[in-house]
Amino acid sequence: MAAPAPELTLVASLRPAALDGRRGVVRLHPEVLTALALRPGDPVRLAGRRVTAGIVAPAGPAASTALLYADDLLLGNLGERDGGQVTVSPAPVVPARRVTLTGPVQVTAAVSPEMLRLALLGKVVTVGDDVSLLPQDVLPDASVRALVAAARHRLSSSVGYAWTSTLLTVAAAEPGVAALVTMDTVVGWEHGPATRAGGSAGPAHAGAPGHATGNGPAAGPDATTGATGPDGRAPDGDDAGADAAPAVDELPGLRAQAQELTELLDLGFHHREVLGRLGTGVSLGVLVAGPAGSGKSALVRAVAARVGARVRPVWAPELAALANDAAARRLRAAADEVRGDGPAVLLVTDVEALAPADDAGPVATVFRQVLAETVRAGVAVVCTTSRPEAVDPGLRAPDLLSLRITVPLPDQALRREQLTVLTRQVPLAEDVRLDEVAGRTPGFVAADLAALVREAGVRAALRQKTADAPTVAMADFAAALEVVRPTTMAGSTLELADVTLDDVGDMVEVKQTLTESVLWPLTYPDTFARLGVQPPRGVLLYGPPGCGKTYLVTALAGSGRANVLSVKGAELLSKWVGESERAVRELFRRAREAAPTLVFLDEVDALAPVRGQASDGGTTDRVVAALLTELDGVESLRNVVVVGATNRPDLVDPALLRPGRLERLVYVPPPDGDARAEILRAAARNVPFADDVDLAALGAGLDGFSAADCAALVREAALAAMRESLTASTVTAGHVETARQRVRPSLDPAQVAWLAAYAQARDAR
Repeated sequence: MAAPAPELTLVASLRPAALDGRRGVVRLHPEVLTALALRPGDPVRLAGRRVTAGIVAPAGPAASTALLYADDLLLGNLGERDGGQVTVSPAPVVPARRVTLTGPVQVTAAVSPEMLRLALLGKVVTVGDDVSLLPQDVLPDASVRALVAAARHRLSSSVGYAWTSTLLTVAAAEPGVAALVTMDTVVGWEHGPATRAGGSAGPAHAGAPGHATGNGPAAGPDATTGATGPDGRAPDGDDAGADAAPAVDELPGLRAQAQELTELLDLGFHHREVLGRLGTGVSLGVLVAGPAGSGKSALVRAVAARVGARVRPVWAPELAALANDAAARRLRAAADEVRGDGPAVLLVTDVEALAPADDAGPVATVFRQVLAETVRAGVAVVCTTSRPEAVDPGLRAPDLLSLRITVPLPDQALRREQLTVLTRQVPLAEDVRLDEVAGRTPGFVAADLAALVREAGVRAALRQKTADAPTVAMADFAAALEVVRPTTMAGSTLELADVTLDDVGDMVEVKQTLTESVLWPLTYPDTFARLGVQPPRGVLLYGPPGCGKTYLVTALAGSGRANVLSVKGAELLSKWVGESERAVRELFRRAREAAPTLVFLDEVDALAPVRGQASDGGTTDRVVAALLTELDGVESLRNVVVVGATNRPDLVDPALLRPGRLERLVYVPPPDGDARAEILRAAARNVPFADDVDLAALGAGLDGFSAADCAALVREAALAAMRESLTASTVTAGHVETARQRVRPSLDPAQVAWLAAYAQARDAR
């Protein structure tokens, strides 16, 4: 007889991690995982007032063993509130055979079953649960991850700005509890289409048609349905009804692009006779490039509505996932459909999936042929992409996509305008300052801002369930900012501490230099432009290990309200030819998209050593060349500042330290007595020291201690108090003395002396 599965009763805590929100993830202390014989990624059965299931992940080291950390959606599925009791036990991994969902009519019309399956992939569902369209961020298969990423972009354009907040209900599932959605699961809408059974042995079948609807789910919504949000309103917030496309005038930041596209389509559709009299013609092939969620598809639909043209959308990744002959048939069918009567636009989203720059297959050849035939027939073909460098350059031929329109990332002023539009019908409290919200959302596109407003509304509703006139307060926006991340940072898992330069003890000169070199270019770019000077491109922090270089960068990020991309120097290196350079280019591409951005290159001496001295076949030499090209190449590095950190500045290639690159070298010295006292006070902010502990005297006596050593001393003193008594309420001088015997200084006097001499030599130049 099999032993019963272990189970524990824990207290629910509404404290989800930023990347877990509404994805069916619960976090448990590592010791709890061990006690339940669970591994990260395993399904778990959860019993509260209702029974549901989730995917388990480890909580941080500061988590409690008595708590289960979950989000509001999962607690709602349990029927519990924050502080309720939940019984947790392992659940067997049972792939779902069939899952049927219900949702708003606008969502069921806009989202194909294949796209729905990708949104649910890797989740465990239970009948009666609410689920979101937010895909899981961690999937084992790289090819499936690419499809899910494409689905994320498509959902943004199909469902509307609020797709991240849309909730669906599981109407039926086989099995009924803890059913794991896989690529073999038949997923569909209740009383509607579903994916084909057994058509998903791998990613190549992910987009197989599953219902008899003519051209299949690639047809998607028409020109009006796909432009509305899940509540039936236009994305701009006006109560325009479910059948209205967004108005061009209500697309902040896209008016210039809309005017350019309107002029082209109006000329091609309604004034060809003028072109004929002039003995020329017009090609209606357009490539619209811009960050995901920035409104590219909404722009096309709005312009099409203005010129009286119908839109036939095609999602390129869905066609690319089909077999070659099926994809070609679907593509030709879509092209034939738009060649009928009246002006029409063939809208191909995420075109890089059909026509990649590398390894183009047979479908890419068919696509180019269909594209050329459609444009010659007088039909407009508009392709969108968030990765223009990944699109086949051959598509930019004069008879194909001859015009390129770029949708920029919104700056702070534009985000303020977009927030004004998105909150037009939201009752805001008097303390809401949209200027401050716009300043705290660098890298956010229109879809991200809409998700932020929606999440703030949810938080306000949870606070004011019984209020007659609820309002959204500034605190709701602050809470939403902890959950909603910019689309441009979707691949970043960096979560920064809530610290600023004011939390860094001493280092007055260092902080002033970093403020001028890093914060001013990110915070006041207009001032630099007005004075006609180019802001510094980068800074190199160097100093002994453990003296706060990384902590300074964390504080800079908190002070400057900028996105941060952090990477260890060695992480970008690969043994495969060309992959390291590709990683560098991808890093800076993401930095430009998420601007203002601070790029932190830790251990930069491993990434950019002196050229010609490494014995790695030239890999690091090529990486240095790629890094130099990105820093001061032809492509502008606007609102991006690079900060490097190293213990060995002499090993960094000199070309990287010239003006226009990492031109400011900042020495971070080891802390003196006063600085050590400040560091001890900062580290002991939450530690109850007794009155007999003199931190100033202690700091003065810690010669050779780095900042990390001082923080370790405080931790060790607290542990000494715990060893003495688990009920201890204070940390005494005796505990500090015990810790002093355990924690030794880590600074090497010879290294410190060499770095100080290096700094003096540079200052003397």
